[in-house]
Amino acid sequence: MTSQSDEGKQAFDIAIIGGGIAGITLAIALINRSINVKIYEQAHAFGEIGAGVAFSPNATQAMEICSDGIYQGFEKVATKNQWASKKGVWFDFVDGYHHDESMGNQEKFLFQLSNELGQNAVHRAHFLDEMVKLVPEGVSHFRKHLDVVTEEESGKLRMKFHDGSEALADAVIGCDGIKSRVRQLILGEDDPASQPQYTHKYAYRGLIPVKKATEVLGEENAVNAKLHMGPNKHILTFPVNKGETVNVVAFCTNSDPWSDIRHLTMPSKKSTAIKEFEGWGRNCVEIMNLLEDNLDCWAIFDLADHPLRTYYKGRIVLSGDAAHATTPHHGAGAGFCIEDSAVMAELLAHAATRVKSGKVSKNQALEATFAAFETARKERTQWLVQSSRMNGDLYEWRAEGYGSDIEKIEKELRESNEIVWNVDVRKMAKEAVDDLEKRIA
Repeated sequence: MTSQSDEGKQAFDIAIIGGGIAGITLAIALINRSINVKIYEQAHAFGEIGAGVAFSPNATQAMEICSDGIYQGFEKVATKNQWASKKGVWFDFVDGYHHDESMGNQEKFLFQLSNELGQNAVHRAHFLDEMVKLVPEGVSHFRKHLDVVTEEESGKLRMKFHDGSEALADAVIGCDGIKSRVRQLILGEDDPASQPQYTHKYAYRGLIPVKKATEVLGEENAVNAKLHMGPNKHILTFPVNKGETVNVVAFCTNSDPWSDIRHLTMPSKKSTAIKEFEGWGRNCVEIMNLLEDNLDCWAIFDLADHPLRTYYKGRIVLSGDAAHATTPHHGAGAGFCIEDSAVMAELLAHAATRVKSGKVSKNQALEATFAAFETARKERTQWLVQSSRMNGDLYEWRAEGYGSDIEKIEKELRESNEIVWNVDVRKMAKEAVDDLEKRIA
């Protein structure tokens, strides 16, 4: 079990609001750098909503920067495409709408996107379980719903929670996700960017035993990642649980409002999902038929309509989905959260050395750290929010100027995914640290 050193406590006391992937990876990275940190999570225990989440090369770079333990935990639970010939494939893109009976259970192949790692999917809960093992006792505090943050005369920040409890910290980092309370405190509750917006896409999510999927769809379709394209809908299928299970995410688009913005998920039935995909190709219809009877329907919200004007205010800052909640159409949201954690950890570690040397005050160092973090991360992360929403429309042949022109769609998707994958996260962090040094020099 890792412990937090006394030396680190002399530099900063950092409060992280939220214990999802963004919060827990940042906490581990800070503990790894001997910086005192506490996590305040509103749930009764750590937990991730949803099943499969994918990580690409940029994310694994960031994991290694944060902590070897994070990367090792990922490797332990990651599932790749099961065919050796598909190891580098992110997704095979196929026509899920049209069907040629002469092709049997094969859909028309459209194009393929690949990177150095290929498909790397984990079950969110299993990945989080591995992360929790790296967090020492006493770091995590549960059932803590943040209400307000005020500044004391001493310079400490006082957090007040819904249960009446309070806590002090030198800085507050909001990793509290798409419905972030910290975002509201920074921007103001009346700022339109303080609330996520419905994208008019929703998704049915389910799991299919791989043996069952293989019998109906054929082995290739069951054990390797596929993106089934079509008009106003698309389906992702990819292996999880070390190839024992097929994760299914079936997206639909319409102009209707979401019925209850307080709840981003609603219970649904397989029969409803089957109706959504009536008239689609054989494989997509069979995928719907293979799902369990009771499903969750997820509303897809993001922060694209009202991009944040800032990620920080004084010594309060946003990281992860709290700053740049995105649709899942790049498969990069969680990976960008870990990029944030890597950059933030490197910045805070550098700031701590400068505070200990007496070169700069604690509060000045923290404000400069968060300014440097915003400079390093805001452009890239806000680009992702917009590009991911575009991808969702490209998959569904509804993007303006692209329609169902597969050649144009492939070119756009290839270029945008290269931006996600082909980045040097360590260089990004170093440039952020160099910027911080200039700010405090």
